[in-house]
Amino acid sequence: MGIWERYRLRLKRRQLRFRAFRKRRELLALKDRTSSIGARDVIAVAVLRNECVRLPYFLRYYRDLGVRHFFMIDNGSNDGSREYLAEQEDVSLWSTNASYKAARFGADWLNWLLFRYARGHWILALDVDEFLVYPFCDTRPVQALTDWLDTYNVRSFPAMVLDMYPKGPVGAERYREGQNPFEIAAYFDAGNYTISKNPSFQNLWIQGGPRARTMFADAPEDAPSLNKIPLVKWHWSYCFASSTHMLLPRGLNQIYDEWGGEKASGCLLHAKFLSTFEAKVEEELERREHFAGSREYLAYAESLKGETNLWCKWSEKYVNWRQLEILGLMSKGNWA
Repeated sequence: MGIWERYRLRLKRRQLRFRAFRKRRELLALKDRTSSIGARDVIAVAVLRNECVRLPYFLRYYRDLGVRHFFMIDNGSNDGSREYLAEQEDVSLWSTNASYKAARFGADWLNWLLFRYARGHWILALDVDEFLVYPFCDTRPVQALTDWLDTYNVRSFPAMVLDMYPKGPVGAERYREGQNPFEIAAYFDAGNYTISKNPSFQNLWIQGGPRARTMFADAPEDAPSLNKIPLVKWHWSYCFASSTHMLLPRGLNQIYDEWGGEKASGCLLHAKFLSTFEAKVEEELERREHFAGSREYLAYAESLKGETNLWCKWSEKYVNWRQLEILGLMSKGNWA
């Protein structure tokens, strides 16, 4: 990387950190329990709106993995999400009615809270419909993974977003509050993925899966990106550059081996396609707060004109993380 490119990215990082500093005024602390965070606690952070039906299982899943504290940013919910989160003793809660889009789709808010409260901690940056699966997650807590990463001085851990869906119409079976979503959305695409490399930020760019083959069949290059770096050992100088798809400094994005080996990675099981899907699409199309003029949600709305069914004869039923490793969707690297 040349001198000019290094300078440009350093300047970009300073600009993003300054944006986050300015956006701090948009966040109102409703429940600040950050004083209870232990020195080795893993912190999960998420921005949400009207997700009360999902929150009980989301919190239970990550508590069971070993997450000890949650930073939750509520963006104008009116379904009881804010009130529910305020009652949780391991949740620090902020509220904002400001524009999600103008905050770079929440990244500015995340960057500020992580800078202010999470320095030196491993953090999990998530959506509330994302569930991290990593090697040995059925027997080892997330602290075992972060301890291993610390041993090898690895600062970030990648995960591919794996869209999960039911067999049959997406809305056929009602999702109940607190339910494991994968009792319904049990299937995924084992193939149909493309990978390229971002020349500037050096991160991998992954597309494909059921959304690319159905909702974006005519323009798969416009399909949502499936690469994320959700687990990071946070330093005051870091920032998310584009949602949680890539970070600065860009060395945090180089989480792959170009010499024939494999580095450890995980998957984010994505439980978007449940009976709640149609109402969420209607809400987000009305708000128009998402990327590229809500292009993704326009595609979803088009699919809802018929009977949204993502299942096909090549769909795989999810079993466990070892299945995903065999299929090449994640790797345990040299973690034994």
